Amino acid sequence: MTQDRHIALAELDRFCRAAFLAVGADEATADAATRSMMHGTRFGVDSHGVRLLPHYLKVLQGGRLNPRPQVRKVGGMGAIEVLDADHAQGALGAYRGMERACELARQFGIGAVAIRNNSHFGPAGAYSLAAAQQGLIGISFCNSDSFVRLHDGAMRFHGTNPISVAVPVQGEDPWFLDMATSAIPYNRVLLYRSLGVELPVGVASDEAGVNTMDPEKTEMLAPLGGEFGFKGAALAGVAEIFSAVLTGMTLSFDIPHMDGPDFSTPRRMGAFVLALNPDAFLDRAQFDAGMRRYVDTLRNSPAREDCRVMAPGDREWQVARQREVQGVILDPTTATEFASLSASLGIAPLA
Repeated sequence: MTQDRHIALAELDRFCRAAFLAVGADEATADAATRSMMHGTRFGVDSHGVRLLPHYLKVLQGGRLNPRPQVRKVGGMGAIEVLDADHAQGALGAYRGMERACELARQFGIGAVAIRNNSHFGPAGAYSLAAAQQGLIGISFCNSDSFVRLHDGAMRFHGTNPISVAVPVQGEDPWFLDMATSAIPYNRVLLYRSLGVELPVGVASDEAGVNTMDPEKTEMLAPLGGEFGFKGAALAGVAEIFSAVLTGMTLSFDIPHMDGPDFSTPRRMGAFVLALNPDAFLDRAQFDAGMRRYVDTLRNSPAREDCRVMAPGDREWQVARQREVQGVILDPTTATEFASLSASLGIAPLA
């Protein structure tokens, strides 16, 4: 059984691409969606990794997503552009937006792209990291269907509304932040349900807003910050304003739920990506020296007993290097779903 053995990342990549093409998605959609999911799986963000494949296939087949979208510019001025993603799978709109933001940043020093008529785009870090790997600072925002209560609230209000920032560091992996503004991502709840594992204390609530550790009883998430959750709720508002208000798209509490029951109606989601060119602000050597001193001092700063100080992204890069060598063990639910997809879609099973 696939859940008992390691699957090479290249083999997972091959399987996902084949599955998208088998349900009628075009090459651009298959590429972007697979890249995004593989980012999650490679970096250990399994809640946003290949386990999302069955869902994306379902919404493509159901009509929620356009399998052959025409992403196009519909507005903007100077270093700002607005793209219409034509109800694409969310990774396609986000990658296209960041590609354009990077082009603008090389020309103007900054590039800001608002993306309309997009959908769930998976791990926000995939897009900010795409900029950092080109020597630029990348920032990405997205809202999602409401699943997070406000601080002291008892209703679903914000989505998990991620914020990601990635910054190049000369000679090493980028400084890399990718965070939900909820205490945990919603997909983590789904992952824990599939694994039969309890949630941590204080991250989820039942329908009355009372904390629960049972993923089956979870009706909403807590905002980031615990007793100071007003900070997480405010950060969720930042992502909401950039990704929904500024794009003219749907606010979190008005977005149809990701898990249906309607899989045929586009959800009209927005996203926002930003690229900054350090060369527009100061000499590149000075920027590189500043980042180097920052991260070196951070990692070498005194740690509490039996602890280690890490920069944002350090854990993820460590997991990525391990998985690039060893591959990944799929959770039992995902392994079973992939076996069923292989049979139903007529694609080669995971080797």
